[in-house]
Amino acid sequence: MATDKQAYRLIRAVQELSMARDADRVAAIVRQAARGLTGADGATFVLRDGDCCFYRDEDAISPLWKGKRFPMSLCISGWVMLNRRATVIPDIYQDPRIPHEAYRPTFVKSLVMVPIRIQEPIGAIGTYWAWPHRANDTQVELLQALADSTSIALENIQLYAELERRVEERTAQLAETNRQLQREMHERERIAAEVRQLSLTDELTGLRNRRGFLLLAERELMAARRRKGRCLLLYIDLDYLKQTNDRFGHAAGDGMLVDAAQLLRSLFRSTDVVARLGGDEFVVLVGDYNSSEEVLSRLQAAVAGFRRSTGRPLSLSVGIAESSLRADEGLDELLVQADAAMYADKCSRRQLATAS
Repeated sequence: MATDKQAYRLIRAVQELSMARDADRVAAIVRQAARGLTGADGATFVLRDGDCCFYRDEDAISPLWKGKRFPMSLCISGWVMLNRRATVIPDIYQDPRIPHEAYRPTFVKSLVMVPIRIQEPIGAIGTYWAWPHRANDTQVELLQALADSTSIALENIQLYAELERRVEERTAQLAETNRQLQREMHERERIAAEVRQLSLTDELTGLRNRRGFLLLAERELMAARRRKGRCLLLYIDLDYLKQTNDRFGHAAGDGMLVDAAQLLRSLFRSTDVVARLGGDEFVVLVGDYNSSEEVLSRLQAAVAGFRRSTGRPLSLSVGIAESSLRADEGLDELLVQADAAMYADKCSRRQLATAS
């Protein structure tokens, strides 16, 4: 019958085995508990590895077989697993199942070996004495109870490992799904941005269209008011577009529109809002300028330079309107003022042309 001390050792070992999460921890618990329960001089923790016995760990007064493998048919631990029952050997040199040559370098004179799991054993626990010793039934029962708990612990480790593997696989699947969703979201955002950009862009010239101009110019006008600044609105009409279309075809007229757009884009800054409202009409909202005269002078010089360098005709009628600091003044009002000024400029040009 087990003593209180042995019972306590067994209970403590069972508790520790229930919390073990890897084979190394199981091996450490088993080798220490096996010696403590039996008072042996050494203990081994053996696992079945195919047709071999793998001496995975040991706790002994001198080295035994840790890290070595032996055929199951030539090893007492193999015999125990194959026969699914414990064995007590008081004198190893009187037992034909013992490979004496393997034991001669060791201190072992007697042993007890029990299987880990009776049905389909997966290993064995061995305890060894340095003198002839016949283990009693209590020692064998304690070792078998330890082996049974070891079997459960090893099965739990496999279960935990499988659960962790499944969790890792599921986590990887979720991560990949999340990455795919992120890619799809970014692609949708990119497409939405492209669609929005297209909705604000004039297809022929690449400038802002009417919608894009109204949106961006209103923002710039509000920002200028906040910083107590003013904006200059240029309303520009491309002269002779209809005549060019009628005489040379719409491809020639489109070329004039592109020329005008490129000139305006090169002349004004990226912070200025340059747009084609439609037909032959362009607008530019300029911020942070010195004077309206200076802006008009630069535009006129650019048009003259274009005609000289390309030999292509380009004529622009321009009207300007300067914003005030009034909070109630809107973009529509500036457009009306600039459009009227542009019309007056065009009429003036026609009068001069007629007079000449």
